Amino acid sequence: MKLIYFGAGFVGACSAAVMADSGHDVLVYDIDKIKIQMLGSGDRDTIEKCLFEKGLGDMLVRNTKRIVFSNQIDDVAGAVNEADAIFMCLPTPDKGTDGGSDLSFYENAAADLSKILKTRNDSTQSKYVVIVNKSTVPINMAERASEIFNFAGVINLGVVSNPEFLVEGKAVDGSLKPDRIVIGGKSERDFAVMRNVYQRFITSPTVKYIEVNPREAAAGKLLANYYLFSRLISTYEVMGRVAESFEGIEFEKLRDIVSSDDRIGKWGFYDSVYSGGSCFIKDSKSLKKQLTETGANVEHVKRMLEGNDFQLNNFYARAKRDAGFNFADRKVTIMGAAFKRDTNDIRNSPAIKIIELLLSDKVKEIRIYDPAAMPMFQKLFDTAKDERFKIIKYFNTEEEALSSSDACMILTDWPKFRTLGETIKKSCPAPYLILDGRRMLAGQFDELSALGYDIIAVGSPFYKGNKK
Repeated sequence: MKLIYFGAGFVGACSAAVMADSGHDVLVYDIDKIKIQMLGSGDRDTIEKCLFEKGLGDMLVRNTKRIVFSNQIDDVAGAVNEADAIFMCLPTPDKGTDGGSDLSFYENAAADLSKILKTRNDSTQSKYVVIVNKSTVPINMAERASEIFNFAGVINLGVVSNPEFLVEGKAVDGSLKPDRIVIGGKSERDFAVMRNVYQRFITSPTVKYIEVNPREAAAGKLLANYYLFSRLISTYEVMGRVAESFEGIEFEKLRDIVSSDDRIGKWGFYDSVYSGGSCFIKDSKSLKKQLTETGANVEHVKRMLEGNDFQLNNFYARAKRDAGFNFADRKVTIMGAAFKRDTNDIRNSPAIKIIELLLSDKVKEIRIYDPAAMPMFQKLFDTAKDERFKIIKYFNTEEEALSSSDACMILTDWPKFRTLGETIKKSCPAPYLILDGRRMLAGQFDELSALGYDIIAVGSPFYKGNKK
């Protein structure tokens, strides 16, 4: 089949790569020229510098004959004549505290696409095409999209909702071995097109292929992310708080007890400084706003969002409250800029919020190390935007970042950070403050405390350094 993707971000690039690997001919369009050049370079290292996702570089290199990247709208105009489906993979960030989705990227792309679609097939519009909402969108977005295209004079098309349920860091593997594929359509014709798109998965015994209406598909995506988010926040707020409040309790042992019950399940029992990323917070805010507009009670959703913010603020405040640590004029090392391991995505990274707090407390220097996300971070904290960012320094190794610091914060769960205890012992002699926001050093807390290190960790009481 002939497929077009609008948007070459995390969702668009990964989905398009898998579609090409499935045998479809794919054109990926994005206005970001540099991103397009890197993703279409045919070089794995260049691709991974643009979008660090395991397996993506190899897959794009392997399928260069079936996938084309372009930032030229004329290339889209040339492809729509034969296109079977056009995937809309545009960013839909929240607009602020009210949780509304910023649909300007989608609407601008739809306007550009409408002009092209009207002229397809020598303006006869004879070829039927399906517009696929792949981005996370409001529940009624299929209807809104149809109105945009119909108002512009586009005919002979359908609009479906096909939300993605990918996990960053495992997106390619998840696309090749999905647990479900959800198609929200209104007509048998639209469902037939999408069955051809996803033919390789329909007969798989491990994939649940679900056909519903567009509103159910969009709502299901929001709810799936909300329930995952709420499991994490409940873990922070209850299990984590129990482990922090009572001596002689290990968080990991509580997790083993509770998660051994098959009715409860094992996912989500992680204590962390913050639940970040591009989806959980945004989608929960969107769900809250849409429910509010119907007059529904949203206190539970609101409480989850507040609990996430409290977790980070409380973690930071414990440095002052428990350890008596004053951040002013201190050098603080941040280990991890990505919101989670195995990605260079920094959206809603706890490091962003922590840096804002550190700047407010007038630290002397912020020292940062991350194995993948530092280029993204440097773009965000550009000194041309704010003079205060001059105190932020970047380093190529953990040892360099830790050297001469007064405290360190572990904010990303990169596996290599599990050995930071040894590096800290060599580079940062006690007295020294360790703030473990991912419980990466949990197995060494007693040892490090005995060597004189003060330790604040999510899911643990304060460890006072007691070197004898």
